[in-house]
Amino acid sequence: MVEQTDTILDTIFHALGDRTRRQMLFDLSQGARSVGELAEPHTMSLAAASKHVKVLEGAGLVRREIRGRTHLCHLDPGPLSGAHRWLSTYEHFWTGRLDVLERLLQAEDAASPNNKDGE
Repeated sequence: MVEQTDTILDTIFHALGDRTRRQMLFDLSQGARSVGELAEPHTMSLAAASKHVKVLEGAGLVRREIRGRTHLCHLDPGPLSGAHRWLSTYEHFWTGRLDVLERLLQAEDAASPNNKDGE
């Protein structure tokens, strides 16, 4: 089970690791787009855009619907919940670290000679 979950997360994070694919996912969050529409803002060929879409499909983040010659893509955000769960395990760590930083900065401000009457 853990190996399967790790493989799925690897695939998702690989898909998210590319700026173009992240932008495509964002665009799809606004509604379905054809592969051509996804390619347009990146000035890339349909073949290159299709390769990015295949990576997103492989991660389960995109569904492709074929209507004649048009390939319409839809966002499937479900797999992102697994990535979010994995990332949230580190939330406690970062919250704690930021709390320590905040206390240090407050102590530094309080000790500063420019700070009159604790302001």
